[in-house]
Amino acid sequence: MRTEQELFQIHIERTDVMLKKITPVILAALLLAAAVSCKKDEDSHKVTAENELTAEFLDVGKADAIILTTSASTVVIDCGEKGDGKEVVKYLEDKEITSVDYLIITHYDKDHVGGASKLIKSLDVKNVLAPDYEAESDEVDKYKKALSEKNIEPKLLTEDISFTLDGVEYTVDAPDKKDYGADNDNDFSLVTKVKHGDNTLLFTGDAMDTRLSEIMDIGHCTLLKVPYHGRKLDKISEFLDAVSPECAVVCTSQDEFSGAVQKLLNKNNITYYATCFNGNISAVSDGSKITVTAEKGS
Repeated sequence: MRTEQELFQIHIERTDVMLKKITPVILAALLLAAAVSCKKDEDSHKVTAENELTAEFLDVGKADAIILTTSASTVVIDCGEKGDGKEVVKYLEDKEITSVDYLIITHYDKDHVGGASKLIKSLDVKNVLAPDYEAESDEVDKYKKALSEKNIEPKLLTEDISFTLDGVEYTVDAPDKKDYGADNDNDFSLVTKVKHGDNTLLFTGDAMDTRLSEIMDIGHCTLLKVPYHGRKLDKISEFLDAVSPECAVVCTSQDEFSGAVQKLLNKNNITYYATCFNGNISAVSDGSKITVTAEKGS
């Protein structure tokens, strides 16, 4: 028969083993909770909006396809490449969404406009916003043909435009210049600022250094869609300081996502997600905080 001292020692050893097993699980849970909360703890002014706003970043490789929805509104920012339009349409149809209030084409590169014709043909697109410049490609031709077949006249922006949908305020910032030089379509990117309660979401298309300089005073954001697929830009550090996001999403491939930008995001304590690592990424704003969930990883 074991003595009382021996029994006590066995109890201590078993407790120690249990703690070693449990502690990593608890720690992982705490880290995960911290990772998905896109709001600083010191924020004191809390606003809960009447409707949640969801921003879905589809994993379509090195391309942008972003869908913003509330219970009564839908905005699509870019549609990926030629074959990606079906992914955008499927996402919307799975949610029984049959119409799009605004389709925003940031610029005419194939990884932004490529899937637009599929969306326009498949659903009721009420308004289309695009930059005012000329571009030639098969993807642009199909986009223009789809618009013509649906009798949609896109609004080509030469100045900023604002609108409100279901309590969400949108401001689309137009490029300042009419010419950014040869083969530099990226700086025509429309930049969309979305205000939902206390939260601000900023979508920057493929804005490069000149365009970033134009929007350096756009203000703080809660969530940033990192410009130009996370490639290294001379102005990116200054821009991150200017908009000081609390979290960020990168629509990109592993080849495109610059290690220098990853280090910069970490250095600035910006929690970030990338479609190349995390798959589809969903950011839900309740007006006070933004909760980010990802298809894979954390």
